[in-house]
Amino acid sequence: MSHHYSGPDFGFPQGDARLDFTDLYAFPKPGDARKSILIKNVHPSTGENPPGPTTSEPFAPEALYELKIDTDGDAIADIAYRVRFSAFERGAQTAILHRADGAQAEGTGDTGRLIIDGAPVSLERESRVTEAADIRFFAGWRSDPFFCDVEGAKNNLQFTGYDFFADKDVCSIGLEVPKTALGTKELRLWARTLTPGGGGWIQVERGARPAQAVILVEEKDAYLAGEPADDARFLAAFAHALEHTGRYTPAEAMRVAGTLLPDVLPYDPTRPASFPDNGRILTDDAFDSFIRILTNGKVTEDKSRTSQRPTTRVSPCGTTSPKPHDESAP
Repeated sequence: MSHHYSGPDFGFPQGDARLDFTDLYAFPKPGDARKSILIKNVHPSTGENPPGPTTSEPFAPEALYELKIDTDGDAIADIAYRVRFSAFERGAQTAILHRADGAQAEGTGDTGRLIIDGAPVSLERESRVTEAADIRFFAGWRSDPFFCDVEGAKNNLQFTGYDFFADKDVCSIGLEVPKTALGTKELRLWARTLTPGGGGWIQVERGARPAQAVILVEEKDAYLAGEPADDARFLAAFAHALEHTGRYTPAEAMRVAGTLLPDVLPYDPTRPASFPDNGRILTDDAFDSFIRILTNGKVTEDKSRTSQRPTTRVSPCGTTSPKPHDESAP
């Protein structure tokens, strides 16, 4: 799995599927390299523990969904896009988008410069995209573009090639922004989800790179509540896990762990995107990349293939939806 099911025992944070962060994507807009597409996926349509469908309500109205962006390499946010949602009433939900910069982006809160208010959430195949100046925004159900043999991963990496997510959905939050809005240097991105608590906000989810928070993390609560700038404290635990799974030497395990932390997605908008070197596109088989690291090259793939997926299928709301997503728009 990617970052799906990051709660205890392959469950959801606080037992709420709507809070579960699954994947992060960043790539230049096809056909217009002056713009970037940034996507945070949450809320898998199917759970593992307990198994079965999750709620049809796309996003949690009490939660704060954030995309953090570090522009100067210190793993501290310089830009934050913050999304809140209305209550899900009469089969409809809307979104409000803010952008925070500088110290406000580094902090915690749902404030910032208002960009979009009242954006409709897409519940069916049609993409309901909201535009404001040079920003385009999408939120709603879409086919899950992650490829993984989940049962094989749980069965000591004995893969059969079953693409667990081929008929599953997620809730996507997509932004199309001009490169000029992101600075001129390589970026480092991560996503997080927060809920109210203690008179403010409590971070219950965060991540960027696929799979490692689910497979390598021992102190899960501490990790999911942590900040990338403090991820050095998890190096020893990551290295220990890599020694076990990949038979790395202690020194080599520590070196490899250092390539996985801090848990951020590097992205240079001036170059083509391809995981793990630069950003991530929707057709990247990121789990295979992680498995090669986890096993020190002893296992190179989970045998699931993007080409095995059907071109259309039924979404939770009873309409057909494309697979994988169209990368040309949020």
